[in-house]
Amino acid sequence: MAKEKPLSVLFVASECFPLIKTGGLADVVGALPRALDAIGTNVTVFLPGFPDVLSGLTGTRTLAKIADLSGQPAKLIAGKTQTGLSVIALDAPHFFNIKGNPYLDASGQDRADNGQKFAAFSKIAADLAMGKIGRKTYDVLHAHDWQAGLCAAYLKAAGDTRVKTVITIHNLAFQGLFPKSLLGDLGLPADYFSNDGLEYWGKVSFLKAAIAFSDHITTVSPTYALEIQSDEGGMGFGGMLRAKAGTLSGILNGIDLDVWNPETDPEITHNFSAVNLAGKANNKQKLQKDLSLRPDKDALLFTVISRLTTQKGLDLLADMTDYIVSRGGQLAMLGSGDSAIEAAFLAAAKKHPTEISVTIGYNEPLAHRLQASADANFIPSRFEPCGLTQLCAMRYGTVPVVGRVGGLNDTVIDASPMAQSSGVATGVQFSPI
Repeated sequence: MAKEKPLSVLFVASECFPLIKTGGLADVVGALPRALDAIGTNVTVFLPGFPDVLSGLTGTRTLAKIADLSGQPAKLIAGKTQTGLSVIALDAPHFFNIKGNPYLDASGQDRADNGQKFAAFSKIAADLAMGKIGRKTYDVLHAHDWQAGLCAAYLKAAGDTRVKTVITIHNLAFQGLFPKSLLGDLGLPADYFSNDGLEYWGKVSFLKAAIAFSDHITTVSPTYALEIQSDEGGMGFGGMLRAKAGTLSGILNGIDLDVWNPETDPEITHNFSAVNLAGKANNKQKLQKDLSLRPDKDALLFTVISRLTTQKGLDLLADMTDYIVSRGGQLAMLGSGDSAIEAAFLAAAKKHPTEISVTIGYNEPLAHRLQASADANFIPSRFEPCGLTQLCAMRYGTVPVVGRVGGLNDTVIDASPMAQSSGVATGVQFSPI
């Protein structure tokens, strides 16, 4: 009997750890393909050729040259990440030769060419999946979030029914909305701009196109899959997602247990395990010293590792800093986002310099150190597709304190009296405001 050919999957995403990361999307795209590879699926990740992506690949070679991509030449570069993941990058300097946030400019506004460059990215991904460029075809194109949202539309417009398409919605709040004037640059049939296609209140929505044209839709937790089918949680797409309920699955996210492992983590000073927790106390002591916090092994040390947005509920926590300090607690924060929320936490750190530390930005090694040192992790989200921070926290013996929404509800077992008596509680849930 002939051996069955392994399924060939092309992941299409704008981020992938360890090459480029702004949030949990990168962690999933960096870890899931390797997990699928381990069970016999051949996965290649297609990424924009940002400088950090191109410089982070090893064993690179030119896979194909593209004479004209929006008026400029480009090429496909194949290589591997340091974790062994197979990657193809779209080397198009006129679109992707940018440093810093891949979506926002220095003033925090959407980059003016986001629509054009991610449309071109999706078009090349579709051509790659069909074998029009490159050296192979793929069985499945798995797109992630709005940046890859037009892939299924381009495949449908090409008349391709062989490549199956999946869109994973990591956060429905980011819908890839652009003015109708972009239509001329997309090269899609005019009738795709309709209520059943990519039209959304007179604009073009890349994410709506993905929902409309993909064979299957997944999102990152069962509870969130239900929430987004409601009028309240669907953010304008609730009715469409209800109509697609038969092809919508909520599949719970996970973390890379090799990267997030307190027994072997190279980013922390003292490794530890569930049966030998001494290292965690030592990490806490060192972190307090390094962040100029009051040295006190008994002070309840909270951490926040998050985008600083109202979605994440961090405006609520900003109002609680005086109370936390008054009760003897400390807070070590890492994140960036809304300028008003950033300012509120920076002001709190200035007011309580030995009890509150705030680091604006993102620092992967510091994120590991915070998880390894803190007693509890605040995740007070108003809505949360899944979240990975609470999973990392539990892995490092740090108690997650979470809003009872989305994947937080699915991953954290509330410390109710029954859960505590049964020995199954893993955190604390509360109803978000």
